[in-house]
Amino acid sequence: MPSVVTMSHPQSYEILLVPEFADTKGPDTENSGAQRPGKAIRSAVVAATGATGESGYPRYAGDGMVADIDPATHTVEALLVDGSELDYGLSVRISEKNTDG
Repeated sequence: MPSVVTMSHPQSYEILLVPEFADTKGPDTENSGAQRPGKAIRSAVVAATGATGESGYPRYAGDGMVADIDPATHTVEALLVDGSELDYGLSVRISEKNTDG
């Protein structure tokens, strides 16, 4: 009996580019001096391409971004934004994109 092959990783993610650290003064930090990620300056929904990236992880692409994402840890292993590497001072956050309904 033939087996059914299914992809074991999410089919899409939302990628958020955020400044590494936000201003440490203000009501959100309660003067604790803690540095926290800033608000997203760009986002993209990327979908699985079916290819494996040079990092060895599944490749996702969309909205000007190409990413290799480790589906087990939700870690972005490689990222191109409009064909270029990520600028210093920016961080990446991802979330699994729900494609239901």
